[in-house]
Amino acid sequence: MKIALLEPRGISLEKIEELSADLKAKGHEFVYYDTKTTDVEELKRRSESCEVVMIANNPYPAEVVRASKDLKLLSVAFTGIDHVGVDACKEQGVMICNAAGYSDQTVAELIIGMAIDALRNVAKSNDIVRNGGTNAGIGGREICGKTVGIIGLGRIGFMTAKLFQAFGASVIAYNRSQSKEALDRGIVYKSLDEVLAQSDIVSLNLPLNNETRGFLSAGLISRMKRDAVFINCARGPIVDNEALARALNEDRLGFACVDVFDMEPPIPDDYPLLSAKNTLLTPHQAFISEESMLRRAQIVFDNVKAYLDGKPVNVCK
Repeated sequence: MKIALLEPRGISLEKIEELSADLKAKGHEFVYYDTKTTDVEELKRRSESCEVVMIANNPYPAEVVRASKDLKLLSVAFTGIDHVGVDACKEQGVMICNAAGYSDQTVAELIIGMAIDALRNVAKSNDIVRNGGTNAGIGGREICGKTVGIIGLGRIGFMTAKLFQAFGASVIAYNRSQSKEALDRGIVYKSLDEVLAQSDIVSLNLPLNNETRGFLSAGLISRMKRDAVFINCARGPIVDNEALARALNEDRLGFACVDVFDMEPPIPDDYPLLSAKNTLLTPHQAFISEESMLRRAQIVFDNVKAYLDGKPVNVCK
């Protein structure tokens, strides 16, 4: 069986060799590409005659799926699969497995870091010092005692909630279903309107799909407190980012921390959030840490091995 890893995994070649050793020992052909590509024809070439393909967050469109006649498994080293031609996989009978859980801690920690920056002016203070300023007027607020609203209490949302609770915050959440584990931790489920209206900090942790695209509209943004901190480390298209920028510039929202946009960085110069007031922007890095890259590589190879053993895991579609 031919198995291809189509893009870098953020880990060393030595680790790739270690993870693929079992596959090669069992007689499978393993091919590794150490460069990313979004070129459809190149993706088709790399996928040719492969029964198993491993990718990360690079697009793998329907056109490539349909051209890959031998493809049986797509092992995605990512949590979301909105960058994959899911419908085409369904048509072709291609199983999709993801790497759910690999970045829960990493994403949640960045969300906490963003909240601290927004409340304590960390990045702004760095600039002040470098420009000869002092701490006059910097002030700031604590997380302790604040109400944090989590929109989407999945694995990452729940980890984020636990970390905020460790800082002394009260956590309320909006989610389609309730879990006993969350209730036992004192997380209170509320309506979306209540979460937006009552939260000092709002963390968006929804997946991107047909139901959530454009979910956080201008109307919903207007329901947040005027001094609230909004954090998006989920997916950019879930939010009306033009409306978000307007709310910031018109002082109808306190601060926004955004790691994800309507496109992958680099961001165009005219993108509204680049010129919006009171923002902290990062280049889609929430999922990246030394630890998370090792975890996702292990999971994506384990997905392949489980599939070959006839016991697939982390099956999405």
